[in-house]
Amino acid sequence: MTARAQAIERLDALVSIETPTGDAAGLAAAQRLVREWLDPVVGEPGTIETVDGVDHLLWSGGPAPSVLLLGHLDTVFPKGTTVDRPFRLEGDTATGPGVFDMKAGIVIMAAALARVANPGEVAVLLTSDEEVGSLTSRALIEREAARTGTVLVLEPSLDGALKIARRGGSIYRVELTGRAAHAGLEPWKGRSALTELAHHVLALPDLADDERGTTVSPTVARAGTVTNVIPEHAEVRVDVRAWTLDELERVDAEMQRLDPHTDGVSVEVIGGINRPPMEESSSAELLACARLVAGRLGHAEVEAVSAGGASDGNFTAAVGARTLDGLGPRGAGAHADHEWVSVDSMVERIDLLTGMLDELAAARVH
Repeated sequence: MTARAQAIERLDALVSIETPTGDAAGLAAAQRLVREWLDPVVGEPGTIETVDGVDHLLWSGGPAPSVLLLGHLDTVFPKGTTVDRPFRLEGDTATGPGVFDMKAGIVIMAAALARVANPGEVAVLLTSDEEVGSLTSRALIEREAARTGTVLVLEPSLDGALKIARRGGSIYRVELTGRAAHAGLEPWKGRSALTELAHHVLALPDLADDERGTTVSPTVARAGTVTNVIPEHAEVRVDVRAWTLDELERVDAEMQRLDPHTDGVSVEVIGGINRPPMEESSSAELLACARLVAGRLGHAEVEAVSAGGASDGNFTAAVGARTLDGLGPRGAGAHADHEWVSVDSMVERIDLLTGMLDELAAARVH
């Protein structure tokens, strides 16, 4: 079977197993499938690392692995999505839920490992909760990254470009509590959490800094119960992104001291910094390696970009591990119905990743 045919067959199989975050049965089925690919290649069975009831899949790479390959099996799409939008292939374009983010990256990872000189010396970690902030897998990711010191992340590329820096992110829930009252009989006795919510939704974006690339975005809001009751409770979710840890800390300090605008309404801020920034310095050596290998293969020069979104690569860079992200294929539409990948680019990435793994292993020996 050709590399292209195998990539299509495996991508079809993996996309057809639905793996929304929190779906233990779907994630377990996907883990079993990937173990069928990797266990014979690596020479040892993958192990399940369970953290707070969530299972993550790990191959240790032995006592001193040369590199950690990092990815996630969970997707953002609810169960049943494949009924209306199953895996499809038209020419070079493959579509289906999770095909780009990031099941194609896992297929690339498995194919490359089957071709390297010493697959048993490569650690592999596939987590199950990346799409919701890696709340249970973060410590595991940091542990394995610190152990290997070098991490290649198979998240999607940005139109073929590798990701050498990522903004960090913070997640907050602002809870507002007032006092309920009948909206027709005695509204003056109430203290509206919804009115307080409106003040914060309008004010929070002012904490952003356009020049530094810092964004503060209210994203989800809830308030009230029925039409004729002054809302006692309300909440707003807030997404913060920044290129530097200093900026995340500045916004965090402002968030933690939010004051109420409405007498009789209390404000509670829950959350904080979730992912530190992945700064460009962490990727420099690995980008040079990628460009060296691409040159040997006769590929076009590898391009590099800074990406606004965060990934688990933010965690690995923060513990001091060399980290290169975006080694997945070309495509687009992550988290959207039009998600797609280029199969030809998957084959190219298999070649590139194989060469990088062998190059990194050889460099460590010398």
